[in-house]
Amino acid sequence: MENILNYNIQDLEKYMTKVGEKKFRASQVFKWISNGIDSWDKMTNISKELSKKLESDFYIGLPAPILIQKSAIDGTIKVLFQLLNNENRLSEENIESVYMKYSYGNTICISSELGCKMGCKFCASTKNGLIRGLSSGEMYGQVLSINNLTGEKINHIVVMGIGEPFDNYEELSKFIRLINNPKGYNLGMRNITISSCGIIPYIDRFAHDFPQANLAISLHAPNDEIRKTIMPIANKYMITDLIDECKKYTLKTHRRVTFEYALIRGINDSIEDARELSKLLSGILCHVNLIPLNDVDNTNLNASKEVSIYNFKKVLDNNSIPVTIRRKLGSDIDAACGQLRARKGV
Repeated sequence: MENILNYNIQDLEKYMTKVGEKKFRASQVFKWISNGIDSWDKMTNISKELSKKLESDFYIGLPAPILIQKSAIDGTIKVLFQLLNNENRLSEENIESVYMKYSYGNTICISSELGCKMGCKFCASTKNGLIRGLSSGEMYGQVLSINNLTGEKINHIVVMGIGEPFDNYEELSKFIRLINNPKGYNLGMRNITISSCGIIPYIDRFAHDFPQANLAISLHAPNDEIRKTIMPIANKYMITDLIDECKKYTLKTHRRVTFEYALIRGINDSIEDARELSKLLSGILCHVNLIPLNDVDNTNLNASKEVSIYNFKKVLDNNSIPVTIRRKLGSDIDAACGQLRARKGV
């Protein structure tokens, strides 16, 4: 059996023709799927005969929530999901998603891989390495399941959970097109953000494929020397080359790049680091998102003190670098990427 969440309208049209159904049935089924339907008999405008065909050939791969944590501080919801296998049974594979409420709408942070091979020292996602990339439908299913769980429409998506999205680019691309399709979920491209640690060859491809979507780069250091100590990807791509590629991205798309910068005490949070970062980003259409570090077990890394965070921001402000301090959400519920999955031993 196949996960029908992986199918776009064109795929479904081919299927309908194959089983002797009219092509327009594809749009009906696609719309039902985008509404988070979890069983075939809830598709009230298709025949029982078609319903049986679908049930025979597909499963609806909505991941099952097996652990839900809700922050008493800010209402953030962290969900540990169990994926389904091709026999429509719960597998041993677990992923995480986080639901956050902001003034501008409801946001979900989804995972793109089972584990991660990037090895960033401050991230819990990478502890056990990479198992595999998620399919487009497994990414889509996180959004639909959170919709069902909260009863609220998700109107912003960040692919910033477990995994490196550009390491799974083909399935990521399919997911973006699925969630954006006007006959389905119809989420605008400008409400989709992809976060990468900076795999340079994919930045230009992303700009070409999705010029209206948002790009965030996990920078976390003002130079190669520091970046290499916390992000192994820096051993492959120099920071100056990464910044040059980001400049090209902004010229091509006319959209700013968000640079994510997790402040780590005694490593990348000094006034000198802030000055160097300001110089590095000068003249780029960008925004810096300063992130108070979520503590992760066994990393020996600590969050910067509050005064250091505000002093760092002040330097960027004085150098005309657009900057905000990210509101720390879900600090009481293991909300950092990979934390909940790690605590469950998976």
